[in-house]
Amino acid sequence: MLIYVAAFSQTSGFYDFKVKTLEGKDFDFATLKGKKVMIVNTASKCGNTPQYKDLEEVYEKYQGNLVIIGFPANNFASQEPGTAVEIRKFCSENYGVTFPMMEKISVKGNDMAPLYKWLTSKDKNGVKDSEVKWNFQKYLIDEKGNLVDVIDPKEKPTSDKVLGWISSK
Repeated sequence: MLIYVAAFSQTSGFYDFKVKTLEGKDFDFATLKGKKVMIVNTASKCGNTPQYKDLEEVYEKYQGNLVIIGFPANNFASQEPGTAVEIRKFCSENYGVTFPMMEKISVKGNDMAPLYKWLTSKDKNGVKDSEVKWNFQKYLIDEKGNLVDVIDPKEKPTSDKVLGWISSK
């Protein structure tokens, strides 16, 4: 039985994840089937924080085909120290964020969230190994729940590369 469980955990897919929103509500990735998804680890006190504006613009323009999901993380230079309430207030007041924001998680290290273990491990995602380099790294997931690409934290969500992927069939 243990062998079966280990094998099953390695083949679990993107749509098997369930997480909590900043407000503590359940969010089931199965509801994302048929849409492109961009997963982004975010922080409120980072040089990349202005990307919230770009993320919101892209979300508003493409929300029929794309869901952007922000995961606040405090893994890099303690740049996301806030509570869920503080993070929501910051995102809303400063950047008008309406895309889904999830509870704060860890995106690296021994306490890495299960979703990020899947995103960063070829053994789990079937595509590539990666390491979260900094805040605002983007993971692109296609309409079938497959990892497509990892976008560097400095590359804006409005780059030709990202917009080309969003627009592609």
